[in-house]
Amino acid sequence: MLRLTGPFIAAMLLLPFGCFAASPYVDQTSRTIKALSDQEVAEYLSGKGMGLAKAAELNGYPGPAHVLDLAEPLQLSPAQRKETEAIFARMQARAIDVGKRLVDQERKLDELFASKTISPLLLRQAMDAIGSLQGDVREIHLKAHVEQVDVLNADQVARYWQLRGYASDGAVHHHSH
Repeated sequence: MLRLTGPFIAAMLLLPFGCFAASPYVDQTSRTIKALSDQEVAEYLSGKGMGLAKAAELNGYPGPAHVLDLAEPLQLSPAQRKETEAIFARMQARAIDVGKRLVDQERKLDELFASKTISPLLLRQAMDAIGSLQGDVREIHLKAHVEQVDVLNADQVARYWQLRGYASDGAVHHHSH
């Protein structure tokens, strides 16, 4: 028969608390903007792609930054290089501008929570602004891929696909220009 002794009861009372793990967010409490890492802030502020254009990249639409990195093996003509540089410059300038506004909106949202002044209306307004800016940043990067594919010929697109490691035979998903 089980005896309920003092130590047994104490152990049973402590058991549920020992089953809980610390939050995976513990090391994020000191972030300036809680929802964004320092790396994410830096990437938004510098116009980095952050994987936002995977829908294009992984379906055969090369990105201008990578095309410039691969200019020699792709055998870009001077005109192609110039147009790719222009696409990249436009993309980066727009992404930096929108990225700054996005980081600012995330900071404002964080401040609303930190100051305990958030309300359903302020939350909705903040989320509308943030969601719109997130969509804008992604569209900027995707649009650059759409513009870039028209600069390259089919052989260069296939070579890009191969050089990026997506296929060993150069096969690429087909798309219309």
